Amino acid sequence: MKKIIKNCFAILFFIQISYSQSVQLGIKAGANYANVKGSNLKTSPIVNYHAGLVAKIGISKGLSFQPELLYSTQGASYETALSEYKNELGYINIPVMLQIHLSKSISLDMGPQVGFLLNEKNNFDVQKSNTFDFTANAGLGLKITNSIFAQARYGIGLTELKPDTENKNTVLQLSLGILF
Repeated sequence: MKKIIKNCFAILFFIQISYSQSVQLGIKAGANYANVKGSNLKTSPIVNYHAGLVAKIGISKGLSFQPELLYSTQGASYETALSEYKNELGYINIPVMLQIHLSKSISLDMGPQVGFLLNEKNNFDVQKSNTFDFTANAGLGLKITNSIFAQARYGIGLTELKPDTENKNTVLQLSLGILF
């Protein structure tokens, strides 16, 4: 069943590309303000980065589709009675954003994201994090020129960070990018 669903999405993606008005490829990078929500521990956000590839596919005059492939560092700092520990999680994230163009320069962006854990710097918990993360994203895009853009996006995790916990990733991303 999963294979059928994946194949259907792949076919729809390639059909959309062939009928789309325009396709642009580019790069983007920016800052992450990440935290973990749902924990009984006191957490503090960490500031880190994300960077990667982006495609913008025009669907119609007011809509576009923006799939991305990003490396993103997320996590949190944990405070205990003895000291503070930092947990950094490095993901390959694949957000698939629908952009609703509110004007020529402003868009409302929303969509799902899957993430695959590549590395973990965990100074606090001996239990390893789940290797898969599913996130819901929403934000705003600003077209600065025909090729330069800025984005602000908030993502809230929908899957547990570690087995048998209610902890979930959250991240605020500020990005700059260029389309070629």
